[in-house]
Amino acid sequence: MKQSLSPTRNARQILVKVPEITAYFWITKVLTTGMGEATSDFLVYHLNQFVAVGLGGAGLVASLILQFSVRRYIAWIYWLVVVMVSIFGTMTADAMHVVLGIPYFISTTFFVVVLTVIFIAWYAVEKTLSIHSITTRKREMFYWATVLATFALGTATGDMTATTMHLGYFASGVLFTVLIGIPALGYRLFRLNGIFAFWFAYIMTRPVGASFADWISVPRSAGGLGTGKGLVSLVLTVAIFVMVGYLTVTRKDVKVEQLRHRRTTAG
Repeated sequence: MKQSLSPTRNARQILVKVPEITAYFWITKVLTTGMGEATSDFLVYHLNQFVAVGLGGAGLVASLILQFSVRRYIAWIYWLVVVMVSIFGTMTADAMHVVLGIPYFISTTFFVVVLTVIFIAWYAVEKTLSIHSITTRKREMFYWATVLATFALGTATGDMTATTMHLGYFASGVLFTVLIGIPALGYRLFRLNGIFAFWFAYIMTRPVGASFADWISVPRSAGGLGTGKGLVSLVLTVAIFVMVGYLTVTRKDVKVEQLRHRRTTAG
């Protein structure tokens, strides 16, 4: 006979503030990476750079305050933070190259170190890096610090392969699409550690979305299709709205235990 969840475990699951990892999660995640890349570039080119970065930072802070103020996972709030992290993370990585003149290889290495330090600190304090354990404020802070670092790292890595290594945006997108499949196959076929597989794939989604967004938007003279940053940003924003709206209505990214508790408390 299947045992019921203990009150402590049930309470911990109720407080989980990240979505269930499904195909919907990965699709939405890739959409946010492309949208963040296009939107960041559009704002920087059409506004004063400092104003654009200031707006991006303010939006990120506001969305994080909203996320930390709720006690459970709410799809539109969670994905709002991811979108703002995507935009600001792109601005941060680009600023290191454009404003400070730091080569992409150096910035990529820097963000690898930053991400490694965050992982080490997170594990040293909490003894786990699993996103299914995001049940306390401290773990949530580690989680979002990690997410921000992965976006900045992914941006710098994608730009490095596209420009420094002269692969171009389309080839870079294909390269990272192949790489993102490695942990998936490793997890299914060779029992690769699930936490490692998740974070490896999570990092790779950034250059996948950003590379293809750049390829579609940049001028043909730069190896793209020339549709423009604004149009790409708009289309991807609409797609994200549709996906998040669908998840909000269907709750396909919420655990069964959480749904049962909500219905119980609502009744």
